[in-house]
Amino acid sequence: MDTEPKPEYDATVHLPLPTATAPEPHRRSICSNCHRPNPVCLCHVIPVNPIETKTKVLILHHPHETHHKLSTTPILTKTLLHATAVTGRRLRRGDLSSFIGCQSPKPVVMYLFPPSPSSPAVNISDVNLPEITGNGEREVVLIAFDATWKHAREMVKASEEILSDFAIRVSLGVVDENVSGGSIYDSELILRKEPFSGCVSTMEAVTRALSVLEPNGVEIETKLIEILREMVRLQAGFLKPAKPRPKLLKKKKMEMDDSSLNA
Repeated sequence: MDTEPKPEYDATVHLPLPTATAPEPHRRSICSNCHRPNPVCLCHVIPVNPIETKTKVLILHHPHETHHKLSTTPILTKTLLHATAVTGRRLRRGDLSSFIGCQSPKPVVMYLFPPSPSSPAVNISDVNLPEITGNGEREVVLIAFDATWKHAREMVKASEEILSDFAIRVSLGVVDENVSGGSIYDSELILRKEPFSGCVSTMEAVTRALSVLEPNGVEIETKLIEILREMVRLQAGFLKPAKPRPKLLKKKKMEMDDSSLNA
């Protein structure tokens, strides 16, 4: 007979511990019409019927800007009937085919960007529209670039391989790289610091150009500025205060040091 004591077994059943699941990230509700988050929806100021213009607007949208919360290009294409955006770092002939392909007579093409030493620009206010359009017989195509200042210069330079053959470079005025830039509105809410004096947002630039190119330009400008003001007002509540750029701070410190030495 086996007299060895039998081992006692623990009858307790150990169930696996539940694994902790990360909470689902909160997703912002997006307006199905203007495609902006509902708290900053602009449908109440965007016209139900897009504004019709004689000028066709083509915007080259840098890939980095397409999802930027302050990009004004989507608002422009929603507001203007004849505004189109293409994403890329340079214009290609295919981007222009629907604008200048088989049309007769050929449209007048202008691209909006400040002048450079190697590529001068005509102030858009000095353009003689009746003369270059044959008293309105030729359409006008306006090309704008939506990107940071650095990227926009690169985009223009790359695109000029095509544009320099037939397009006119126009500008809104003087850009001074030695003067710090203002905001979307110099005296109002700060959304996005511009790098130099004279730089403006894409929507502002197109608005000011259309105010010159369109017969009812003042009316169009008033409506577009109203939309942009509302965008600034709504967005400002969700932004941190704009900080001075380190480069500008360093420049300002050097100027202060120089002034103290000359005192």
